[in-house]
Amino acid sequence: MKKFLKSTIFAGIMATAALVQTAAAEVVINAVTLAPKPAYITNPFRMFVEEVNTKFAGEVKINWRGGPEVMPPFKQAEGVRNGAMDMTYTSPSYYQGLVPTSGTMNLSFKNYAQIAATNYHERMTELHAEKDLILLGEIPATELNFLIYMGEEVSGLDDLKGKRIRVFPTLLPLVQALGAEPIVLAMGEIFTAMDRGAIDGFMQGPVGQAANFGGLVKTVIYPGVYRAGFPVLVNKKTWNEMSPDLQKRLTAFLRDDFAPRMDNIWQDTLEKERKAMVAAGFTLLELPPAEAARYEKIAMDAAWNVVSDKAGADIANELRGMLDK
Repeated sequence: MKKFLKSTIFAGIMATAALVQTAAAEVVINAVTLAPKPAYITNPFRMFVEEVNTKFAGEVKINWRGGPEVMPPFKQAEGVRNGAMDMTYTSPSYYQGLVPTSGTMNLSFKNYAQIAATNYHERMTELHAEKDLILLGEIPATELNFLIYMGEEVSGLDDLKGKRIRVFPTLLPLVQALGAEPIVLAMGEIFTAMDRGAIDGFMQGPVGQAANFGGLVKTVIYPGVYRAGFPVLVNKKTWNEMSPDLQKRLTAFLRDDFAPRMDNIWQDTLEKERKAMVAAGFTLLELPPAEAARYEKIAMDAAWNVVSDKAGADIANELRGMLDK
């Protein structure tokens, strides 16, 4: 009887120890995003969180804490670097002061598969590591390039000279090259700035603007420029809590499985958004082919010149060689 009781107790202790070990092995990641949870651009991250928490259950759990209400967007990358947060899904241009090449993620007309076929993501991983940041990968949205929205009727790029246009940092050199005045603001501040007349227009993606700026926007200039891609950054200490095998599998899941799927989900949305803009009274100004080509060249040259100044010509040329068509 005593032997039976000892065996039972021992088995119970071992089972408890196993549970404790399993619980300890799960890495809990507190995450924050550049925009609030309901925003359309955070929807892919919601999907990512759900899939990771299912696929890696017992190993990794992402706790999405929220967006700018938790941590200001322009401070999120630094917050991840210093350990105030474990992960961010952010704009590549929001932390160029920390990683001067981060904004290059926008500087292409290639899609995700074309970029992934180069060494770009691996090279960017190295450049982030130099600043003690882990680049898990990017969640792409190639088709969500950036449009100019103006609060008055314009007939071409020359009408933008002297106008105050909201940008995020990657777009600043382009707006300057067009002769306009760039104003850097977070997304959540655009409506108030437009409503109060503090800015004459803004650059933003092609989704959600009809619903958000009806009555404030009169002209949208096409084509859009650059591409959208949202880096997922992880704190180095949190990353090192994972085994090398888990690190490898989580990276492969984002880069090789999840990201390619996300680059192909926007077409129906974009068609609906164009119709919604027309219905909201926006004039869709399509630049003639020659002018559009000139605009795209201005956009690329202006942005890459800044990368060259900040990160060095050698690195800029190396990365541009991977991203140019």
